[in-house]
Amino acid sequence: MGAKKGKPGEPRSRAAAAGAKDGDRPPGRRVLLLGGLAAAVSAAGLAREELSHLWWRLPGVEKARVAGAVDFRGARWVAASAANWRRADRPDDYGIDRVVIHVTQGSFASAVRVFQDPKHGAAAHYVVRGDGHVTQMIRELDVAFHAGNRAYNERSVGIEHEGFVDRPASFTDAMYEASARLTARICGRYGIPVDREHIIGHVEVPGTDHTDPGRYWDWDRYLRLVRRARSAAA
Repeated sequence: MGAKKGKPGEPRSRAAAAGAKDGDRPPGRRVLLLGGLAAAVSAAGLAREELSHLWWRLPGVEKARVAGAVDFRGARWVAASAANWRRADRPDDYGIDRVVIHVTQGSFASAVRVFQDPKHGAAAHYVVRGDGHVTQMIRELDVAFHAGNRAYNERSVGIEHEGFVDRPASFTDAMYEASARLTARICGRYGIPVDREHIIGHVEVPGTDHTDPGRYWDWDRYLRLVRRARSAAA
């Protein structure tokens, strides 16, 4: 989500809910045969790189999953539509080395609603509300279609924040604190450095047409809070 370039302030949830460019649609029709099942692939076949990431689909290899489980303690689970993310086994198949900060350009409720819509074509792992409440919608194991760049989707965790890029009041103390604790936990889990190379805005993703989190997002304050939360956790 987030404001698109050339259309500041236009709610993303309405303006671009249809046809979101996640850059993560796998090419061609394929059904893999792993562990004895038949395979049907496109005429072009599967790229070797793609095949190398699918070993975990073998019986007995995939990590155990618990329905409704969250990766961040205190978060509430609300499942995004399965059309807005791709099943994976991160970080074993795709390493995670980025956190991408988004702004919803709308309310918390509208963000949750569109992420549950299979026609939206995009969703983030987390949504942070203005009062600091955190909802998780996609497991960190899986690839969320949030960045508009397939490689960045595969390597990152996406966090949406309720509000608007052109309204500084959107970014409350409670939001900064809760989001910083969340990002600190993610960085600790995957060994991600707490710096601006690895904690980035949606606008910094190559090929994006978005401007979020915008000029009112206080990066110095945010990184300071993330480092403090990281130290406290350690």
